[in-house]
Amino acid sequence: MNNKNSEVLKMSKIITIANQKGGVGKTTTAVNLSACLAEMGKKVLLIDIDPQGNACSGLGLDVDEERLSIYELLIGDAKIDDVILNTKLANLDLIPVNIHLIGAQIELVNEDEREIKLKNVLKDIKENYEFIIIDSPPNLGLLTLNGLVASDSVLIPLQCEYYALEGLAKLLQTIQMVQKSLNQNLEIEGVLLTMFDSRTILSNQVMEEATSYFKNKVYKTIIPRNIKLGEAPSHGLPISMYDKNSIGSKSYQNLAQEIINGDNLIEGVEKAS
Repeated sequence: MNNKNSEVLKMSKIITIANQKGGVGKTTTAVNLSACLAEMGKKVLLIDIDPQGNACSGLGLDVDEERLSIYELLIGDAKIDDVILNTKLANLDLIPVNIHLIGAQIELVNEDEREIKLKNVLKDIKENYEFIIIDSPPNLGLLTLNGLVASDSVLIPLQCEYYALEGLAKLLQTIQMVQKSLNQNLEIEGVLLTMFDSRTILSNQVMEEATSYFKNKVYKTIIPRNIKLGEAPSHGLPISMYDKNSIGSKSYQNLAQEIINGDNLIEGVEKAS
């Protein structure tokens, strides 16, 4: 059970990490960004709404263990105070997922206001945290939509590989739809280049294309290919706890600082256009 601080914090931002493609570093970013923000003294809540539960296992939780989860919150069978868990980091809390979430999209599809279930769940606890990070599934279904509707902004991981930009038009269309009809304040927090290998022409080409396309939305921080980043989840630890001095850890520390400062390549964040 979490003993939450009743003090209302000055800054409160909800960020969904989204990309309908799998294997782009979405969960890696959710876990490690959350951990780095917490280690910098920010009060952080990580929410796992991906039925695969990789964000949970990346923090050392057994996803097969029976416990209250985001599923029970979305269907109204639990109170949020009974679902939030403490983690190994003092400032980082977690709302876990379980296998039942797979059926949530089917169960919720005929319910009224199905797109705002998560927003309604978070409204009473948002001010208890400086950052709420949502790890969404690798699709643009109802769960991801709930994340976007509940959020102030969306962070898009973009892997430096072939076809990196493929499918992003659909994600941007979804963001525009949410802005028009469900959450007019939703912004693009930033585009994060992941799996970067400076030795390859391809990585540098993707960086150039992304910067040309997204301009000021691309973060200065680039997440490199790093063995330690790949090893950390198997130990149930964020990279900052597994190997604090690794290049992967330092990269996510830099990203966290960028997000705190709010400075991308060019000042300001625009809505999708």
